[in-house]
Amino acid sequence: MIDRDHDDNELDQERRPLGMVLLGGLYLFFFMLTMSTFGHPFPFLGAIYQGRPAEIMVFIDSLICLYLFLGLMKRQQLTFYLLLGYNAFELVNTLVNMLGISAAELENVVGSPIDSRGMQINNLTVMAAIILLSVFIYRHRQYFTNRSPYLF
Repeated sequence: MIDRDHDDNELDQERRPLGMVLLGGLYLFFFMLTMSTFGHPFPFLGAIYQGRPAEIMVFIDSLICLYLFLGLMKRQQLTFYLLLGYNAFELVNTLVNMLGISAAELENVVGSPIDSRGMQINNLTVMAAIILLSVFIYRHRQYFTNRSPYLF
């Protein structure tokens, strides 16, 4: 005879909360978005990199996003801290880029006119989104239940 209560209990424990699914989807999107910038200039800590250095940075950033996605899917506790650290670094990077890269520099690299006011608004919007995302992650810290330091 099958113990239905026991089977239902196992299913509840294996179900991934909606917040974790949404976060996983977001970081999978970040991974794909980062990979799509391969071969393009890469702004990093107030400088614009091109060529091989930019490709290396995009590759490393993509690996980090992939790790964060996999860690979210595994509900890894270490990923919780890595997510907050990554978001904090992205916040600092966006702020330094906003203050250190002028619209004229960006125009030289891109080859077309840049609206400096729009660029500032976009950067501030990204910073606000990162902060809100970090708050969401922090509030859902109880879902990171896997204490294993390994993904596989």
